[in-house]
Amino acid sequence: MTSEQQNAVEVPAIGRSRHLLGDILAKADIQINGERPWDLQLHREAAQDEIIARHSLGLGESYMRGDWDAQDLDQFFHRLLGARIPQDYRNWRQSWRALRSYLINLQSKNRSFNVGEQHYDLGNEFYSTMLDSRLTYSCGYWKEAQTLDQAQEAKLDLICRKLELKPGMRLLDIGCGWGSLIGYAAQKYQVECVGVTISREQQAYVTERYGGLPITVSLQDYRELQEPFDRIASVGMFEHVGRKNYRTFMETAERCLKKDGLMLLHTIGNNQRSASTDLWTEKYIFPGGELPSIGQLGDAADHLLVCEDLHNFGYDYDRTLMAWHKNFEEHWPRFADHYGQRFYRMWRYYLLSYAGAFRARSLQLWQLMYSKFRAGGVTRVS
Repeated sequence: MTSEQQNAVEVPAIGRSRHLLGDILAKADIQINGERPWDLQLHREAAQDEIIARHSLGLGESYMRGDWDAQDLDQFFHRLLGARIPQDYRNWRQSWRALRSYLINLQSKNRSFNVGEQHYDLGNEFYSTMLDSRLTYSCGYWKEAQTLDQAQEAKLDLICRKLELKPGMRLLDIGCGWGSLIGYAAQKYQVECVGVTISREQQAYVTERYGGLPITVSLQDYRELQEPFDRIASVGMFEHVGRKNYRTFMETAERCLKKDGLMLLHTIGNNQRSASTDLWTEKYIFPGGELPSIGQLGDAADHLLVCEDLHNFGYDYDRTLMAWHKNFEEHWPRFADHYGQRFYRMWRYYLLSYAGAFRARSLQLWQLMYSKFRAGGVTRVS
């Protein structure tokens, strides 16, 4: 085929893809180069072809390069995801990612530390400017809160009350982060705490900040846990477990939980069992990350634990992410030279796209209470 013949074939294909992007966005009431805050402002025409060809990965990477903008990126994603566009335009990469998660254990022990090194070890100074004063990297509880600090303390206290903590109990926090829960529980409820994390930065931070409290933190994979505990919590960690390990996680919890014990699981969740991880998020933010469905959680706990309560306050994550974004923008000049413009656009895209996703109810935030077939059940706390 001559070059002239090739061009004759390729040009109409490119034209169709660009027309298709406009049609897709129109379903979400988004215009290309429109005047509203959520409209997509296109800076490079060829980006349209990349977005159509590579879907969420193309959308995110072209944004990181500066090929397009939206004044209010959270509103852009609120409308895009609220229109349920991604379900209608699944490409082969998304299908392969879903199949791969069934065939391969993407969260095996050998891979479990990847997310700690890529995401959580960015630096405690960076996270300290974005998060609340306790460095709580999970959804706040805004029922009566007005500030980020208030929302996070309310969430921590909610967890402690749901777990019915009493002085002298032993609490295990699987994926303890920067220690906000175990620090709060040790100080306010006088319990002995054990935390496990896959981040060296987090382990060092917790050891230094809470050195005077009955707290032990290990750099450890949760599957290695063997000790008995009165209570177990896992807050914002289950998203890194992966579907091939959901049962293993519940088996570990059942093994470590005393007969009359309680476990609280706090996790982001998907609306569909068959949903696959967003390709851009998996590549740039949470390698190996996977969000469970309610059905998958039920299957994982089958015959092991009783789900005593389910509390969904996913809408609060929108407000939490917007608060994080506000802090990130305010303090960015301190980190600009170190991280660079590409990181800035990547992190902004991450925070605001997730805010839009929770606002559109594409994602949920669940707190589930489990027991080992506890006599009398539990009392609902809110």
